Order: sequence, then structure tokens, then C-alpha cells
Amino acid sequence: MAGQRAERADAARNRRAVLHATEQLLAEGGGDRVSLDRVATLAGVGKGTVFRRFGNRAGLLQALLEERSRELREAVTDGAPPLGPGAPAPERLLAFLDGLGAIAEGNAVLLSAHEQACAEDKYGDPSYRFWHGHLSGLLAASRPDLDAGFLAHALLSVFDGDLIRHLTPPGDPRRFTRSVQQMATALLGQG
Repeated sequence: MAGQRAERADAARNRRAVLHATEQLLAEGGGDRVSLDRVATLAGVGKGTVFRRFGNRAGLLQALLEERSRELREAVTDGAPPLGPGAPAPERLLAFLDGLGAIAEGNAVLLSAHEQACAEDKYGDPSYRFWHGHLSGLLAASRPDLDAGFLAHALLSVFDGDLIRHLTPPGDPRRFTRSVQQMATALLGQG
């Protein structure tokens, strides 16, 4: 693309190392373990490298969440139906919630840390804006009589890391997603 430069090999390597270190710290002790100092040390880079690339802890967690959701974003915009264009809105909605639920169930600790770090600007987060815009469009197409923007916020509000962990027992790892899909089906009046 014009205006975008390719990422240098060392910068890409550092970015991967920093995101991997962040994942490792989240796995070891949750969001409280993630600091720019700890991430830099574990990644083997200087704190300035982390700060210049991500700005702060919130930026670091936003980047990791964006990395986790990139595949879903690409499937929504360019993938095959029902997740991608071409399927009826209600089918796309359930497929999207399935994909988002899978990300949430596999990254509940990241979501909790992200929620804490980004609480002041949650609605400005790039992942949140994309998810909200997509859900709003699907809800408006399915039920133009409802406030699609509000309902999209309401659906996204249940993607709370603590709630996800609470509703995801080891024997039923997709319970949370099924419940969100059932709620959406009820909202659409199709249940």
C-alpha cells in the first residue's frame, strides 16, 4: 500500500518477542504481572523499545488483542460465508459471535487485563470499534426496528474476562459462546 512501509526484520522480531513475553506474563499471573519493564526484560529488548512501539501497558494489551483477533477480522471482511460477506445477516451474526467467543474463551485473562488497562478508552479501542461496527450492521440488517448500536454494545458487554472464566468450565469450553448466541437469537426474535 502507498504510504505504508514494510516493517524492518529486527522490528518485526522485537514485536513478536514483546507480544510473546506479554502472553507469557499473562499466563503466569494475569494482568498484574504485565509491566513494560517485565515485558522488556523477558523479551530481551530495552524498555524504550517497548515504549516506542506500544506507548504504554494499554497499548501493549491492545496490540496483543488485535493480533489475536486479526484472523477473525480478515474472515469477516474477506472470508467465505457465513462469517464473510454473502450470507444472511442473522447467520453472519451467529458465525461472528462464534468466532469472537472462541477468541474470548481462549484469551479470558488477556480480556480482563485489557479491560482494566483500557477502561478509560474502551470504546475507542480498535478491536472494540471493529466488533461494534460489524455487530451494529448485522443487527440493523436483521432488525431495523431496534437500536442496533445499543444492542451491539450490550452484546459486547458480556465479553467480560471474569464472566467468561466463570462460565467456561473445563468440561464445556464453548458454554459461554453458546449462551451469547442464544441471547442474540432471542434478540432477533428467532428463538
